[in-house]
Amino acid sequence: MVTTGPPRVDDPDSPRRDKKMSLGAHLVELRRRLVIAAIALVVAMVVAFFITDPVLWVITDPIRQVAESRGEGGRVELMFSSVTSGFDLRLRMSIAIGILLSAPIWVWQVWAFVTPGLTRKEIKYTIGFVAAAIPLFFLGCATGLYVMPNIVRLMASFVPDGAAAFYDSGYYYDFVFKLLLFVGVAYVLPVFLVALNLAGIMSGRAILNGWRVAIIVSVVFAAVATPPADIATTFILAGILMVLFFAAAGLSMLFDRRKAKRNRDILPPEPAA
Repeated sequence: MVTTGPPRVDDPDSPRRDKKMSLGAHLVELRRRLVIAAIALVVAMVVAFFITDPVLWVITDPIRQVAESRGEGGRVELMFSSVTSGFDLRLRMSIAIGILLSAPIWVWQVWAFVTPGLTRKEIKYTIGFVAAAIPLFFLGCATGLYVMPNIVRLMASFVPDGAAAFYDSGYYYDFVFKLLLFVGVAYVLPVFLVALNLAGIMSGRAILNGWRVAIIVSVVFAAVATPPADIATTFILAGILMVLFFAAAGLSMLFDRRKAKRNRDILPPEPAA
């Protein structure tokens, strides 16, 4: 009869391989995984370089909207101020897009390298953290992409009639990239609060008690991420961040309640008098 035994200890992808590897073996494995991640990143960057046109078309749509609204009153264009600025912009875009496209591969390499040192409980928490953080990050990027045209149109409204508005390509890309990145990271912050709760560092009640600080931080962040004159977008973004904060606090309090219930079940019953 053929039986399936435990995974081989020399299999680097096995979660049950010997944890007492030598330092040299760890370094060899780390180098192998870094090489795989680097190759995946380079391939993804090459692919991304050829799809920068549709991405550039999407992020420059607000400029075309401003140009249409101004009509013949003034020129509104994306400006490339040097000979190599067009190539530089596409290279920077391909790096950012390549990191996203290759994320499943390099995230898996990091995960496979770290997993053998984690307990089963820590692995479960890590999977839950990643499963929640990735969708929230992309949701934050989508929110930033949604509010970005309002910001561009509002800022363009301060350009005098008859004057031309030329947006430097590098500066404009930095503006869009930082906006999407900041809002995406802000959406992930509540997941870190839940992770701190699961690690026993902060209780759900302690997180909820910080709601005043959370409101101030959310409003300040939204005010920095959006132009001061766009009050509506500022409050919408701040409101979304507050909803995520209270959701994290409520989820943490639920975890605390379940943990307390398990502890009561584990404790032995008191002896009868």
